[in-house]
Amino acid sequence: MKKVALFAAVFALFPLVVAAEVSAPVPARKACEELKSEIAAKLDAKGVKNYSLTPVKAEEVKPEDKVVGSCDSGTMKIVYVRK
Repeated sequence: MKKVALFAAVFALFPLVVAAEVSAPVPARKACEELKSEIAAKLDAKGVKNYSLTPVKAEEVKPEDKVVGSCDSGTMKIVYVRK
């Protein structure tokens, strides 16, 4: 009897789960140069000077790197370096 009740509960919730997955917003894929420009504009507006922003493959990021953004569907990271 418990299995039937559990099955009924799961079956009743299934349309809600499917609807949530269908209507969930997909994060926008942003090109690295576009994201790099946006980050640079924010840093410049705050008066930050002597820095570089470099797109790096996600698997090549070192633990000591300061990652300030992710682009190209997560395959690249924007690394901030203070000069």
